[in-house]
Amino acid sequence: MADALRTALMYGALPLWSLAGLADWWCHRRTAIERTAGVGESAFHLAMFAQMGLASLAALLLEINALVLVLMAALFFLHEATTWFELRFVSPKRVITPAEQMVHSFMEIIPLAALAMLAALHADQLAALFGPAPADWQLRLKAEPLSASYLSAALGGVFCLNVVPLLEEFFRCWRGGQRSTH
Repeated sequence: MADALRTALMYGALPLWSLAGLADWWCHRRTAIERTAGVGESAFHLAMFAQMGLASLAALLLEINALVLVLMAALFFLHEATTWFELRFVSPKRVITPAEQMVHSFMEIIPLAALAMLAALHADQLAALFGPAPADWQLRLKAEPLSASYLSAALGGVFCLNVVPLLEEFFRCWRGGQRSTH
């Protein structure tokens, strides 16, 4: 069971989440956010990416213990709050298509499912948060790190599918705002 969960996280959740992020960028490009919500919306996207990127890096590089589970849960809820504020900002400025709304659903449920899978894999630390057993509250690198080839592929994929498109979006919106003020 543990191997199946690890496989689902590594080869299911992370790639699907990255693809959902790319699909979201495509929706934004298709609806020309640079002419509507602009750099403000794009800045929200960068903030949300940073929040969940930090949680993802923690999962990839650190021992999963009570502290990391709490940190990841806090980042997830911060991301959800940021999403709410972003939608309040964007909704009056542009149409959020049904396709984009579906993409957003995936972008919200995949990290929640990943967090649940990590909690199941480390049920002892989850239980320690609520019971008498001692919880591990130290940040430390994984004793058995993920392979360099996996980390390279995963981080390279995120860079190509998410970081580059998000930066392109930000600069496209920034240029669009610069043009509209001259």
